Amino acid sequence: MNLSEKGKVVYEEYPDKGIAKIIIDNPPLNVMSTEVLRELFEVINKANSSPNIRAVIIRGSGDKAFSAGADLKEFAKYGIHEAREAAILGHTIMCAITNSPKIYIAAVNGYALGGGFELALACDIVIASENAKLGSPEVTLGITPGWGATQRLPRIIGEKKAKEVLLTGNMISAREAYELGIVNRVVSLEELDKVAEEIAVKIARNAPLAVFAVKRLVNKSFEVSMDAGILYEIEAFSNCFATEDKEEGIRAFFEKREPKYKGR
Repeated sequence: MNLSEKGKVVYEEYPDKGIAKIIIDNPPLNVMSTEVLRELFEVINKANSSPNIRAVIIRGSGDKAFSAGADLKEFAKYGIHEAREAAILGHTIMCAITNSPKIYIAAVNGYALGGGFELALACDIVIASENAKLGSPEVTLGITPGWGATQRLPRIIGEKKAKEVLLTGNMISAREAYELGIVNRVVSLEELDKVAEEIAVKIARNAPLAVFAVKRLVNKSFEVSMDAGILYEIEAFSNCFATEDKEEGIRAFFEKREPKYKGR
C-alpha cells in the first residue's frame, strides 16, 4: 500500500488489487471546505493518472458522515463572485470523476447531504450503510444545489421524484435511496468497506479499456438519441478487437485461467 496524506484528505493505493481509496477526514461531519475540495481534486487527479489503479473508493472517515456537504461557515461569507468560484471548483471535481477512465465507488456512511450527496451522485456505483441519510437541503438555506444535483439526480430517478427530493430538502433513508435507484446496495455499517472493496476489486480485474468504454457509453446514452448511441456502441465494440486485452481475454477463456489485462 502506498499512502499519501495531506491535510484533510487521505489517499491510499493498493496496486496489487488495482484499487485506490480516498478518505475525507474532516471530522465530525467531513464537510468540504475549499481546502478539502482542493485536496480532493489533487488526489482524484492522482488516481486518474495512476497506471496501476482501475477503481477508486471514496469514503468519509468515521461512521457519522460520508460528507455533510460544503462548509457553511465559508458560504456565509460568500458573495456572487466567491459562490461562482466555489461552484466551478465543485463541478470540476465531479466531472473529473464522471469523465475518469477509472470507476468510482462511493461508500456512503451516515450523512451524505448537499455537496456530499452530489459527490455520491457523481460516482459510478453507490454502496450505502443502513445508517445512511442522503439529501439536498440547499433550498432550506436559501440557495440551490451547485455541484450537479439538479442535473444528475433527474437522470437517475426521473423528473418528478428528483423535484420532490430537491424541492422539499428532506433527507431520505438508505432504503428509500435504494428503492429510487440512487443507491446500488444497502449493507450494514460493518460490511460497508468490505462490500465496496469486493466490487472495486472485481471491476479492477476486468479489461480496463472495455470497462472505460462501457462507462463512457452509458454516460453518453443520456446525451444522445438511441440511434446515435447504437452507433457509438458499434464503434466501441469494433475497437475492442484491435486491443491486446481482447486477445488475452479470449485466450484466457479457452485456457480456463484468469486473464491478465494490461490496458492496451
